[in-house]
Amino acid sequence: MTATTQRALLGCIADDFTGATDLANMLVRGGMRTVQTIGVPEKGETIEADALVVALKSRTIPAADAVAQSLAALDWLRAQGCRQFVFKYCSTFDSTDAGNIGPVTDALLNALSAQGSANAFTIACPAFPENGRTVFRGHLFVGDTLLNESGMENHPLTPMRDANLVRVLQRQTQSKVGLVRYDAVAQGVSAVRESFDALRNQGVRMAIADAVSDADLHVLGEACADLTLITGGSGIALGLPGNFRRAGLLDSQADAAQLPNVEGMSAVLAGSASKATNAQVAAWRETRPAFRIDPLAAARGEAVVEQALAFAQTYLDKAEPMLIYATATPDEVKAVQRELGVDRAGHLVESTLAAIARGLHERGVRKFVVAGGETSGAVVQALSVRTLRIGAQIDPGVPATATVGAQPLALALKSGNFGTINFFEKALRHLNGAAQ
Repeated sequence: MTATTQRALLGCIADDFTGATDLANMLVRGGMRTVQTIGVPEKGETIEADALVVALKSRTIPAADAVAQSLAALDWLRAQGCRQFVFKYCSTFDSTDAGNIGPVTDALLNALSAQGSANAFTIACPAFPENGRTVFRGHLFVGDTLLNESGMENHPLTPMRDANLVRVLQRQTQSKVGLVRYDAVAQGVSAVRESFDALRNQGVRMAIADAVSDADLHVLGEACADLTLITGGSGIALGLPGNFRRAGLLDSQADAAQLPNVEGMSAVLAGSASKATNAQVAAWRETRPAFRIDPLAAARGEAVVEQALAFAQTYLDKAEPMLIYATATPDEVKAVQRELGVDRAGHLVESTLAAIARGLHERGVRKFVVAGGETSGAVVQALSVRTLRIGAQIDPGVPATATVGAQPLALALKSGNFGTINFFEKALRHLNGAAQ
C-alpha cells in the first residue's frame, strides 16, 4: 500500500473483528485503500487511507457499553476527516431484543444529525447475496431458508428466531422502523430516494432495505450517497466507492489490495460453532493434524494450553500447519453451557485459544487462519495487533490481511458461517502465496 496525502473519505464502525475485515474486503474490491484498526486508536493518532474501519468487540456486550464504544470510534473517525460513516453488523443480523443494533444506530444518528434527531434517517441492510444472505419484504433469508430456520436459531449468544427484520429492529429501539420495499429498489436510484423521503415524512428513522442481488446493493449504495450514516452488512459497501469516484474524490487504486511479504510458520485456530466451521473442521481432520480443546477440561484447571502447544510443536518441527479447535455441535455447546454457564463457557474458549495463539507466536508462527468472530477478536488482542492492511479476497467476505509494523503477521480472520468447506487449506495457500 502506498502512502496517500488524502484524508479518509469513509469511516466505518464494525461490531466484531471478522465483520470488520469482511467490510474492509468489500471496500478494497471497490478500489479504496483500506486500513482496519483493532479497537479505537489513541486520540490524535492519524492513519492515511481512503477508508478506515474500526473493529470493536461490541456485538454481545451490554447495549450501553456498545453505544459508548461506538461513539468513541465515531469521534476518532470524525477527527480523521471522514465524510460518511458505516455501522457494520453481521449479515445474519446477530442481536437480541435488547440490542445492540438499534441502540447503537440511534446513538450514531443522534451524534451525526446536523438538523436534530427528529430529522435523522438511515437504512439497515444486512444483505450479502454472494454469501446467500438476501432480504425480501423485510425478511432475511440464508440461502433458500428463512433466518429463523437456518441454524441461527441455535446461536449460543444471539439466537435469531424471527426473520422479519422490521419486527426485530423495532424491538430494539423507540425510533420508528420502516421498510424500503423491493418494488422501489427494482425501479432504481430515484425510486429508492423517493422511498427515503416518504419514510422520513412518516417519522421513520431506520428502514430495513430489501436486496436480493449485488445489483440491488449498488442501487442502494448510490441512493445513500447523501446519507451521513449507513448501517448494514458488508454487502452495502459495494456501492459506496462509486459515489466518491463520481464526486471526483477517489481515483482507481490498482494497489489497493497489496500486502507485504510475511515469512514464518502457519497454524489454524477455530472457535466458532457454526455449521460452516463445523464442516471445515471435519474436512481438515480427514487428512490433516488437529487437536480439540475441551472447555470442561479447561474449567477443571487441566493444562489444556500446554497440551495443545506440545501437540503443535510436533508439527512445527516439520513445518507442517495444524488445526487447534474448540468447534462443537450445537448440542455439545449447549451441554457445556448448562454446566459452566453461557458467559463462562464462551470466555474459556476465547481465553484458551488466545493463550495458544501467544504460545504459537513465541514458537515462530507468523501466519494465522482464525475461524469465528469472537475467537478472532481474542486472538488479535492476544497478539497485540492494532492495525491491519486489507488484501485480496480469499472467499466471499474473507480477505487476507497483514499487520502494520517491522515484523508483520499474515492473518485470515473468518466469520463462523463464511467460507467454503476447504477454506482452511485455501487460506493457508493464500497467505503462503503472499510470501512468494
